[in-house]
Amino acid sequence: MYELKTTLTLRNVMKDYFLGFAKAEKIAWCTSVGPAELLRSFGFEVYFPENHGALTGTTRKSNDYIPAAMNIGYSDDICSYLTGDIGAYLTNRTPLRDHYGIDGIPKPDLIVYNTNQCREVQDWFNFFANEFKCPAIGIFPPRHIDEITEEEINDVREQFKAMIPECEKASGNKFDIDNFRNTLRLSKEATELWKEVLASAKNSPAPLSFFDGTIHMGPIVVMRGTQAAIDYYRKLLNEISENVSNKIGIVSKENSRIYWDGMPIWGKLRTLSDLFIQNNSVVAASTYCNSWVFDSFDESDPFTSSAKAYTEIFINRSENAKMKIIKQTCDDFRIDGVIFHDAKTCFNNSNARFGMPQRFYKKYGIPVLIIEGDLCDLRFFSEGQSITKIETFIEQLETQKILN
Repeated sequence: MYELKTTLTLRNVMKDYFLGFAKAEKIAWCTSVGPAELLRSFGFEVYFPENHGALTGTTRKSNDYIPAAMNIGYSDDICSYLTGDIGAYLTNRTPLRDHYGIDGIPKPDLIVYNTNQCREVQDWFNFFANEFKCPAIGIFPPRHIDEITEEEINDVREQFKAMIPECEKASGNKFDIDNFRNTLRLSKEATELWKEVLASAKNSPAPLSFFDGTIHMGPIVVMRGTQAAIDYYRKLLNEISENVSNKIGIVSKENSRIYWDGMPIWGKLRTLSDLFIQNNSVVAASTYCNSWVFDSFDESDPFTSSAKAYTEIFINRSENAKMKIIKQTCDDFRIDGVIFHDAKTCFNNSNARFGMPQRFYKKYGIPVLIIEGDLCDLRFFSEGQSITKIETFIEQLETQKILN
């Protein structure tokens, strides 16, 4: 069975990250696609609640926690990261206890969110700001952008700069532009390595799948702006490059190559990964894992480039822009078909609800499949039905390739 040896290193890297909060002088919370570099430049250790939400899904604990959030008024059809994370807090339970021996989530001195992903983060992070009696700062970029304009970048840049007084107050440190430049430089190097890791799946056999990517993306999400993230991805890329040279991949003979649009189904990563392997198919590319590739980072102009990088992300784009991005990725990775995951509690990152799959197929002729599920709440996922749909889709792709 194909397995990346670097996965063992990953476990230790992530463990060190979480254990590090115990000795942190100041802690800031941040959204996963938020200004982590600016926060680190003030000396904050940075914690990401969305990572904890994903962990509740991966460990299949979310459905134990969600009812507690519902009891205080949160609907069960809003973001299951939010309801799972808040529910875990309300019940004083966390997967961090079993994984890393940590009693609970770290207490924040400052909370920062960016609504480039969704409005839910605003409600979610303000809940915890009230609980911990600490300040919360929001960045509100323009949404659903086609081509990002200089005016829009300038707007977000000024919002970044407006954070400085609160960051200084909460950290006890004055802003230092050189510190910011350095953290952005480290983040840029890490994101370029991560981009190379994902690009390795252009090879056949692919040495990395979407499902592997969701695991190995941990450091680029929670450790951007650190040397540790760079060191990890150098090691991972070395192993992957060696596998490419030796023509070692997930499956030896790829009958089909697939693009996954939308969120992972965290509680079913292994099930779905095995399903594609058994059918000699590889999910070679995705929108999700690419969310942490920030080409625009530039240490020479840290505020403007950060504003641009965090505003031009896929989830924040118009449907026309998203379709072009998906099509380009399909061309680059020689994709045979696209699976759209309609995550029932993640409205913002589900692209199957307003006819995009049908329009995409009509415009580009690439076959599409829609599967229903969720990022964490497994009540919305029918395993048997989904397996049947995916296997049928793979068979259709293989038949079409034979006919062509």
